[in-house]
Amino acid sequence: MRLDRIETFVTVPPTGIGGSFWVFVRISTDDGIQGVGESYGIPVSGDVAARMVEDTFDRFIAGDDPHNVEAMFRRVYSAGFTGRPDISMMGVFSGIEMAVWDILGKIHDQPVCNLIGGQFHDRLRTYTYLYPDVLAGGWSGPGEPDVNHDGDAAAEAALRYVEMGFTAVKQDPAGPYSFQGGRELSLTELGRSEYNVRRVREAVGDRADILFGTHGQMTTSSAIRLARRLEQYDPLWFEEPCPPDQMGAIGRVVSATTIPVATGERLTTKVEFHEALKAGVSILQPDIGRSGGIWETKKIAVISELYNAQIAPHIYCGPVAHAAAAQVAFSAPSFLILETIQTDFHDAVVKEPLGWDAGFMTTPVKPGLGVELNDEAIAAHPYTTGGRLHLEMTQTVLDSANTKLVTEVD
Repeated sequence: MRLDRIETFVTVPPTGIGGSFWVFVRISTDDGIQGVGESYGIPVSGDVAARMVEDTFDRFIAGDDPHNVEAMFRRVYSAGFTGRPDISMMGVFSGIEMAVWDILGKIHDQPVCNLIGGQFHDRLRTYTYLYPDVLAGGWSGPGEPDVNHDGDAAAEAALRYVEMGFTAVKQDPAGPYSFQGGRELSLTELGRSEYNVRRVREAVGDRADILFGTHGQMTTSSAIRLARRLEQYDPLWFEEPCPPDQMGAIGRVVSATTIPVATGERLTTKVEFHEALKAGVSILQPDIGRSGGIWETKKIAVISELYNAQIAPHIYCGPVAHAAAAQVAFSAPSFLILETIQTDFHDAVVKEPLGWDAGFMTTPVKPGLGVELNDEAIAAHPYTTGGRLHLEMTQTVLDSANTKLVTEVD
């Protein structure tokens, strides 16, 4: 049996929840077995990302036995005389590799988790971002309450999710994600962040953990100032407080706060996650669509055990990567919690939605990843060539009052 051909599909989620576009992959073997995957966050246009996936498959994967996952990884990891973590190439490879594991599961008639150590957990605890009302009929856009900048709206949303069964909720009230790297937050931003967390804690009490996302906006000193304000509300984690290329800075934040520090959605391969562990990060957040795929993410989970750390896989994408992350999580003793997104469109682009029950993902029973693409639903929401990137950062210099300066780079 050989890996024979690849198809790519780029679709646009109507609400924008989960990113501006999703890149799905379908690989077929020469005897007709098919597997699906999803590449996350490749920082180019969706059509270009799809072409990168196709080119990589043609160069390094086509014609190989699907069991040769290690060799496939090493060929792609070293592509073009690199041999180092490359977030774009690993995003490309991760989608391909997921599809290969889906094929392997179907060959052996087993869920993927049973091929990478077996099922360790009976169910997976999940968390959700605070969305205005996405599970109750979709998000209509900017006119909805701003749960990241309105603490009262955040508290209302948090309580709604807790009533659904979630035991953890996440928000990002600190400010926009800017291209300039770490900056000092204004007193307004610090105060807004503290108020949001206080209101959520008042609303949910001890019924749910609070996850505080920041996405690398801050300098080390600013992150420490904010962490000290938040400690009294006992968040489960303080996420990516400094830019992802400043692991030493993140380590200094770890040493200065009692809140567990989490990071990883913008890291790739065990190399970069090992650096995070050495810096003292106690919660790793690999996104399986860019961390190197299923096997590499399993390795990341394994090395986390050596540091008494845990994994909380990041999911801000479509349902295929979600399914793949769940397979790794089910097999990982160091699993803590899994991000999840459920919208009508997430359910529509696969033939059967993921198994989920009141804040928990249920045991996988189907071979492979357990999902198949719904081509018609995907085709009904096509990506326009040269459209938005999957995620974007503010391309304007910001000062400590969060206002535009004279020099702009829009």
